[in-house]
Order: sequence, then C-alpha cells, then structure tokens
Amino acid sequence: MAGRAKTGRLSVPLGTVTRGTTGTNRLRRSDRQLIGDPRIAEVLRGAADPLVVDLGYGAQPWTTLELAARLRTVRPDVRVVGLEIDPARVVPARDGVVFARGGFELAGLRPVLVRAFNVLRQYPESAVAQAWETVLAGLAPGGLLVEGTCDELGRRCAWVVLDRSGPRTLTLAWDPFTVERPSDLAERLPKALIHRNVPGERVHTLLGAADRAWAYTAPLAVFGPRVRWRAAADLLRAQGFPVHDFRRRLRDNVLSVPWPVVAPAGQAEDNLCSISQIRTLDPR
Repeated sequence: MAGRAKTGRLSVPLGTVTRGTTGTNRLRRSDRQLIGDPRIAEVLRGAADPLVVDLGYGAQPWTTLELAARLRTVRPDVRVVGLEIDPARVVPARDGVVFARGGFELAGLRPVLVRAFNVLRQYPESAVAQAWETVLAGLAPGGLLVEGTCDELGRRCAWVVLDRSGPRTLTLAWDPFTVERPSDLAERLPKALIHRNVPGERVHTLLGAADRAWAYTAPLAVFGPRVRWRAAADLLRAQGFPVHDFRRRLRDNVLSVPWPVVAPAGQAEDNLCSISQIRTLDPR
C-alpha cells in the first residue's frame, strides 16, 4: 500500500530500523551492472521526471552519493533521494542528493527506480512479499525496484530486479580474484532466496550446475578467472540454462538469469524454466 501508515494522529514510515552498516564503494558491483542494464537506461532516459530513491542507505550516505554520480553518466539530470527510517541517520543534502526520512512507502514519492540493498536481509522471509508489493505500488508507471544484498566489502553481490508484475531477474556479481566458486554467493542471496539453497529448490540447482561448470573449466585458470567464467557460463547455456550473455566487457564475474529459473518451489512454474527441464551439467 502506497502512502503513509497511521499511528494515532502521527504518520510514520513503514518498516523497521536495521543495523545500518555501510561503507564507501560497497555497492560498486551492482552500480556497474545497473548503469549497463538496458532496462535501467530505458527507464531513466524515458522518464519525464528521472527520480531515483535509494531506500535504507544506512548510517552514512556514501553509497547513495556514489549511486547518484554513476547514474548521472546515464541521465545527467537524474534526481536522487536517499531515504532512511531512522531519523538520526538523515543528513543534509549534498552533491545534488537529498536525504529524508522514509520507509517502504517511499515517503510518498513516485520514483522511476528504487534501490534497496541490505534492507530486507534483516527481515524475516515472510515479510519480503509485502515489502515488495508496497514499494512496487509506489513506483511511477514503468518503474523498477532493485532489491538485494552484498558482503561488507562488496566482493559478493546479489539482487533481484522487479517491475509491477513482480520479480524479473536474479543477478549475482562477484570479484573474480577473491571468490573461489559461484556457490560462495549463496550466503548473500536476497532474502527471498537465501533459505532456498537446499536440494529440490531451483536456486540450489543453478548454483550446483555453476560450480560444476566452474570446475570443468579449471584448465582455463591460467588465462585468468574472467576468461574461465565466460567459458563456464557458455557451458551453462549449452546445458539449457538461460544465462544472460553479456556482450560488453565485464570487470566482474556475473551470473544473471530470468526469475523463473530460481523462483522458490511452490511459485508458478514457467514452461521454459521448470526444474524438470533444467539438465544437470555432465561434462562427459
């Protein structure tokens, strides 16, 4: 539900105060992917009012300021607002970015893009659907939500892109030189998936296949982890996984798939992406 929640005569943001840990350049991997994502570029460039909300930026506004600087390379006149539910964390405007108090109701704003990182990670899984619904209801027409999580140093990053119809994609991005295998990203999956990395769940099938592809391409390690991962991703595609094929040169290792490939068991099946149609990688 968009708008403000009422408590007596007072209007309060929707949500719960969380730890608020943050750090400079922590979200660089997701930022790099967002500014290279044609969906994000189309939404920003086509918006009459290019308003972006960074929801739950934490105890310090560094990542919001970095997001604004990076989005300006796509749309120079982008307006970025950082929202925090804890009033003690709201800071004065700086570098063209405004900060205000707000939660999932988006403080009544109608942005074309919302980024919410490391927010729902601290909520129960049962709260995810309602939080998504509330944020999506507050978006401008055609708007997008990017919801995800990362580690403290930003070396492992995972996020879901959603529109009004629901989740569209899952993307994992990691430092090629410090992450040993794709399944190491499991500990940073978004809240909707972090408890689903068990046998019988689609995300477990994907991560297991990615690890096997990574192991099979070990002879290419001499050429570096980026070359090796590109070959592993090609193997996944050959086995029927609809892994996005990035045409541009990437600094990070990235695994991006349509949401039905990883949707939790019990959600509506996709005819092209059900577990029964995803083959286990066998290099023989």
